[in-house]
Amino acid sequence: MSKHIDASPEAGKEFYQNFHGKGKVVMLNLLKFRVTADYTNLEELKPIKNISGEEAYQLYLNSTLPELEKAGSRIIYFGKSRNFLIGPDSEKWHAVLLVEHESVLKFMEFAQSPDYQKKAGHRTAALEDSRLLPTNEIKNYT
Repeated sequence: MSKHIDASPEAGKEFYQNFHGKGKVVMLNLLKFRVTADYTNLEELKPIKNISGEEAYQLYLNSTLPELEKAGSRIIYFGKSRNFLIGPDSEKWHAVLLVEHESVLKFMEFAQSPDYQKKAGHRTAALEDSRLLPTNEIKNYT
């Protein structure tokens, strides 16, 4: 199974086209942490001692939260995960994160901000694999 850490330019373009002008976007993040965070080519962020991927992801969240709030976004839920109740045994995720963004434009503004970019390497160092699924609320489901 291939690993996924960053969005491809094509996926970014499709995301923008599919969600632009449709209101709030909630991002479902499935996260698999490295045993030891990998700060290769990220020397400016590297902690003095080795840390786990989970610890590196916490550094990412701590440094990202002010930028999220500036963009009008918020963390809805962050929790540990185990095995699927319904799903393949071959996929194991350590954590689930739900983040609400006011709009696709606000998300892109956040993701491209220089302050976010300076600290985003903690995410790269932390993750062995991930999934990011953007969603819009279905309002008429009854």
